[in-house]
Parts: sequence; C-alpha cells; structure tokens
Amino acid sequence: MRITQSYLNQLELEQLSELAKFVVEENFNHHSESIMPEIQLQNDVREVYNEELSYFKNSEIFVLKDPKGSIQGSIRVIKWDYKTTLPIQKLFNINPLEISSSQNLSSIWHIGRFATNKSNTDRSLFKKLMVHAITPICKDENSVAFAECDSKLLRVMNLMGIKTDIIGESISYLGSETVPISMNYEGLKGFYDTNRYLVI
Repeated sequence: MRITQSYLNQLELEQLSELAKFVVEENFNHHSESIMPEIQLQNDVREVYNEELSYFKNSEIFVLKDPKGSIQGSIRVIKWDYKTTLPIQKLFNINPLEISSSQNLSSIWHIGRFATNKSNTDRSLFKKLMVHAITPICKDENSVAFAECDSKLLRVMNLMGIKTDIIGESISYLGSETVPISMNYEGLKGFYDTNRYLVI
C-alpha cells in the first residue's frame, strides 16, 4: 500500500544532520530572495547540528514528512537540565531562572527549530507541530517555556491564541528578526485544548 499523506514522527539521532540542513535552508528560503553561499550553508548546518547534538538527550524533535520521506516541517522541545546553555542564554544573554524567579516552577522548557517547507500548503502544519511541542508543558501547571521566535511567526502565534511574553530586544538571527519570548501553562492551555486532537 502506498502512503499518500504526510506523517509526523519523532526524529532519531542519525537524522539530525538532515534536520540541521532543513532548518538552515528553510529559514534562508523564507527570509531571503538570493541563493545562500555554499560555505555559509555548510557552516550554519554544522553549527545547528552541533547545537542540537548537545541537546539531544533532553529533547524531543518532531518532523512532518511527505510520502517520499522529505521533511516538510520541524519543531524541537528541550526539558532544561539547568546545566546546558540554552539558545536564549547564548543569543540574548537571558537567564531563564531570573525571568522565572517569581514563579513556583517545577520545569523549564525550550522550544526551537521550528521550520516549514516554503512550498508546503498544509495549513494545519504549524498547529500539528506546535501542539506536539507544548504537550509536556500543558501537562504541568508549574512549567514555563522559552523560545526565540521570528517576529512574523510571533504575530501568527498570538492570532492563534498562544499567549506570549516578550522578554528582551529582538536581534537578526538565521535571516530574520528574532524575538525572545516566554510562554507559561496558562498562555498555552487554550491553544492546546483546541488542537490536542492533532496529537497522534
């Protein structure tokens, strides 16, 4: 029997280089009209790969693939071990513990590597990926998630009912204006409850 629709699954370690290439290429495709120089592509892919390798044991990476096995979308969630340097610390010099100090937290998460194939027409792709990433956060009222979010995507997230707090100034990262945000259980629960049927 031939599979004729996309399928979502968790990424395995040996597929990490495929993810890194997809994330870099699609971020560039979405934010630039030019062709990415090969040396820049290789450097960026290596950087993303090494970073994701360091997070892998504490993370879950979800990818949506087409029937031919090509990645159409990706997202990654990390449960922070309080030792590994998170992207929000590296890129924005933001300490998650300082931001969360007023809350009685049991877990801190990081959501990243959201990317979609520019030519993909599945309008529910973002919802499918996002609901998988926030599932562990929405199972614990005392949890918070951090992310570095493209400014255009941030507007879409807010329109979809995901409540976010901007926690710093934006920077240019992987070709787009990127904003540091935090999301807590209360801000995510409405979106999760509406879209939890998408979790397979």
